[in-house]
Amino acid sequence: MNFRASKKFPAPTLATLALWALCMAPAIAVPLKVVGFDDMSCRAWVQSKDDSEQRELYLTWMRGVLTGHNYARPGQQVSAISSGTIEQHVNRYCHENPTGRFDDAAFRLSDKFSGRNSAITK
Repeated sequence: MNFRASKKFPAPTLATLALWALCMAPAIAVPLKVVGFDDMSCRAWVQSKDDSEQRELYLTWMRGVLTGHNYARPGQQVSAISSGTIEQHVNRYCHENPTGRFDDAAFRLSDKFSGRNSAITK
């Protein structure tokens, strides 16, 4: 690529070149920092079945995840969803993925109910 300056296009600055290189670099996967509970395992979810207070905390947290999704993706909103629907989804997810995490169930729920049907990628 020729970066010589001309009257029509000035010479690129070092910052411009660095920005260009950053944009052209392959995306680096950064692990998601989940702000949640100490134990986000499906095992913890299943054990909370008979603890209505703990289950309600988990469901409230998941509703916050869905609200955060709506904030981050205004064009792909999760519409109104009941706590019962969330609970059924997480129960099914944890039954199918007993060694999984219930936060993953919440993220897949946002994928499903936003109409995107695939995980958010950067």
